[in-house]
Amino acid sequence: MIPISIYKLFKAALAVLFPLILTVLAATWYLNTYLNRELPLTEPTAVFVLAPGTGFSAMVNQLQGLGWLKQPRVLKLYGRLNPAAAEIKAGEYRFEKGVTLAETLAMMRAGDVVRHQLTLLEGWTVAQVLLYLESQELLVKQVLTNDSSLWKTLGVDEPLAPLPEGLFFPDTYDYHLNDQPSNILLRAYKRLQFVLNEEWEAREAGLPYENAYEALVMASIIEKETGVPEERGQIAGVFVRRLRMGMRLQTDPTVIYGLGDVYKGNLRGSHLRDENNIYNTYKQQGLPPTPIALAGREAIHAALHPADGDAIFFVAKGDGTHAFSATLQEHEAAVKRYQLSQRKTNYRSAPPISEK
Repeated sequence: MIPISIYKLFKAALAVLFPLILTVLAATWYLNTYLNRELPLTEPTAVFVLAPGTGFSAMVNQLQGLGWLKQPRVLKLYGRLNPAAAEIKAGEYRFEKGVTLAETLAMMRAGDVVRHQLTLLEGWTVAQVLLYLESQELLVKQVLTNDSSLWKTLGVDEPLAPLPEGLFFPDTYDYHLNDQPSNILLRAYKRLQFVLNEEWEAREAGLPYENAYEALVMASIIEKETGVPEERGQIAGVFVRRLRMGMRLQTDPTVIYGLGDVYKGNLRGSHLRDENNIYNTYKQQGLPPTPIALAGREAIHAALHPADGDAIFFVAKGDGTHAFSATLQEHEAAVKRYQLSQRKTNYRSAPPISEK
């Protein structure tokens, strides 16, 4: 039998605790209902930008200002009582109609921001890449220089080469609002390292390259000479045979690259005779000192797996493809035949971008 004093004490405690328990249960139910309400979005999707340095309370005020939140004090109190729930990350968020307040908070805690995309194209120079990144309005503005100092900005201590030309892999990259261009470049550089090393390890034997960087230089020339996939191996075969024979590469894209802003769209004989242009492969022996453009995996693969054959000349047909010849006589005949086609309005020496 329970003593009367203990029974009275139990009744008194129950009288105090029971309302408290009911209050806690009611508060829990209310908070759960509150957090699982759908945001009253007026459109199928809505973008919400949380600026760097924005605290939880300021975020709540921002939601209220958009008309998406009632009773902001409830959410602020929830954040104070549950600090882990208030650890939100800045960024750009996309909310779909039907999303709940709890789901939006979870996205902001996880940093589940909107991912945008940009594409670095095969055949671009680093100068073109930097201009493209500078034009992206969603990226922060950052001063990036097209010289050896770029590596310091990227945090690369031992780059593949002092100059950055050709050392970024052309691909599509994700980024978020206010991302830094240098972050994208660093990822493109690491991607280039991976692809180049992978292709170099699987290269054919006996190639006239001292290292993977020289193969990349060749790949950049192949990239600029043709965009027709089935021709890359043939172009590589011509240039590899020329290197082995001690012939000059004699390729226009290297000359044009070396001319820089001097080139106005018309390659002249004086340009081909210029011995001061270190990229003039009509006068300089062997490979140029650096790549001349960004090379894709296909061009790198072709440089390391040149097609067999005896052709050492080629000329543009005018439809984006080339005629290959093994002798100078055959080549001169092909030049006569296809150079006349330049008068046609649809003549081109390489495929348009849409065909690449």
